[in-house]
Amino acid sequence: MMSVSPAVTPEPVNLSYSPDPVGPAGRIGLITLATDFNSEDDLRGILPADVRLFTTRIENANPVTVDNLRAMANDLPRAARTLLPGYGVDVAIFGCTSGTAVTGSDKIAALINQGMPGVSVTNPLLAGELALKAVGAQKIAIVTPYLADVTRSVADGFINKGFTTTRVMGFGLDNDFDMTALPPDAILKAALNADTPDADAVFISCTAIRSAEIVAEAEQKLGKPVITSNQALIWHALHLMKYTKPVTGFGTLFDHAPQP
Repeated sequence: MMSVSPAVTPEPVNLSYSPDPVGPAGRIGLITLATDFNSEDDLRGILPADVRLFTTRIENANPVTVDNLRAMANDLPRAARTLLPGYGVDVAIFGCTSGTAVTGSDKIAALINQGMPGVSVTNPLLAGELALKAVGAQKIAIVTPYLADVTRSVADGFINKGFTTTRVMGFGLDNDFDMTALPPDAILKAALNADTPDADAVFISCTAIRSAEIVAEAEQKLGKPVITSNQALIWHALHLMKYTKPVTGFGTLFDHAPQP
């Protein structure tokens, strides 16, 4: 025979306490790809401890082609609506450099604002542009993990903003798993190979690759600024939030403010 437990009357927890704020210095919302293996770890590794990152994902498909990148933008309004509904975030990040390049920064922001009206928005291409200007770079070398046509889209995005590319190199990869599997030392070597004497800075594209951890070493070896997608995203997001505490260990970019 099955025994029946008596009804349980819960007791109140009568403790006096002050609630801890969630993200006391601010909240950043990340819209990343369903297939992204890296950006959350990279971004949280750069973020100060008093700023919290909250994530949602959009539908996308491998391989990483121009057509597939363009198609996934349609899911941005829905994804934006799922970022802490009822609470909101201070800044929304779109975590895809190549997707921004093929869709356009303004359209990305408009789609996110459809789902989250009024929130400040940044993306790797916009943040990268502002970061390169902040460090005084006009001529840039670019490294990407992408196929040639996707790499070309990213380079064109910077050229359209007035930058000159001195060398553009890509690993020729077509899916996010292989991009995240790139060893950081391979990314470092690629940055060193891509550099040219006349380049003012090196830009390492893609939120899916583990590039943030090699920025300081790359700058030391190259003797010039190195900007990466995730590093630039955090830098720009913190400035949009008016965060003023120092961030160290991720390159000289954090010594600069965006130009007015």
